[in-house]
Amino acid sequence: MKIKQLYIYPIKSLRAVPLSQAILTPTGFPHDRRFMLFKIEKDGPQAQRTLTRMTVTYFPQMGLFTQEVCLSQGLFTVTYTPPPTAGPEDGVEGGIEDDRRTTLELPLEPVTETLEKVDVSLHGSDAKALNMGNAINGWFSNCFGWEVMLVYLPPGHTRKVLGNLAPNSANTGDDQEAVNASQSSWLSTFASYVPNVLQGNEAKEKNEGLTFADCAPYLVVTQESINDVTERLVEGWHADVTKFRPNIVLEGAASAYEEDYWGAISILPDPDRAIDIILTQNCIRCQSLDIDYTTGTFGKGEEGTVLKKLMRDRRVDKGKKYSPVFGRYGFLAEDHDSKGPRGGMAMIGDDVRVSKRNEERTRFYWPGLM
Repeated sequence: MKIKQLYIYPIKSLRAVPLSQAILTPTGFPHDRRFMLFKIEKDGPQAQRTLTRMTVTYFPQMGLFTQEVCLSQGLFTVTYTPPPTAGPEDGVEGGIEDDRRTTLELPLEPVTETLEKVDVSLHGSDAKALNMGNAINGWFSNCFGWEVMLVYLPPGHTRKVLGNLAPNSANTGDDQEAVNASQSSWLSTFASYVPNVLQGNEAKEKNEGLTFADCAPYLVVTQESINDVTERLVEGWHADVTKFRPNIVLEGAASAYEEDYWGAISILPDPDRAIDIILTQNCIRCQSLDIDYTTGTFGKGEEGTVLKKLMRDRRVDKGKKYSPVFGRYGFLAEDHDSKGPRGGMAMIGDDVRVSKRNEERTRFYWPGLM
């Protein structure tokens, strides 16, 4: 197989940024989901503020924001494009865009000394983040029409991996008891493939932390599975791979969904070097697949049927039996010689091979994940 596409999402749940190459680190590609938006809610003038996480599943308006990265200048821009003011129901094919499009420029690595510290949580995994301030928050608030806060998770600050997603606890159980019971046997099996997956608590914290990615630093999908989704749609419609939020898209798999059984892959930038990614669990899918990026709403036509069509035969994870599966969550493996994470540069076109296969599908467990 080969790498077909690479993506990052500087602000979680906004549109994808394609890359031609990227460095693999223990917490994901640099600048991937280091920022996140929260809705600020108050019951009254004197009430304490409550921060509600904003993800595209619950706030489809986030699909109206595109992102573009300029690595040489250390900046990225966010562009808000309002939905068309008229559409087919008004006799206008494609809609009419107004002049409210607006752009904000942000540093990829902000100066943090003066930023307010704020406690936030995503899927029950807490983080100490930084409030990006009134000017930036005001821009987003004007776009959304309610008060929001953009927070930043600086390098060295991460969220904990919960459940059985991390390599040190990956297994096929669906509850915490199963996680604990199978941890030892799973590790002994994997030790023959990548020694030193665990180096104690220090290595666990260093190599398994999360940014604002949902459950793992990397999400791997295949073009063959995307093609299968397209075949489920009526003629003329194509599945948009970016709605599946991958970091790495591979091309050349033998069949659609064979990745369900992958335990690890090796990216081969050259014949003498491999970057190993441990694939621990399935990615459980939700209504975000059905969003119309033009209107910032859930699609009303064929575009809004993707989740339903995957429900037919892709509910294959016993840990989340009411949701379809698409793609695999991954973590950077340990290096045998240095006993540290084996990172490096990956590029579109790099060769990839499956280096471990599971006999059965894994079973997802993340306590409280909604």
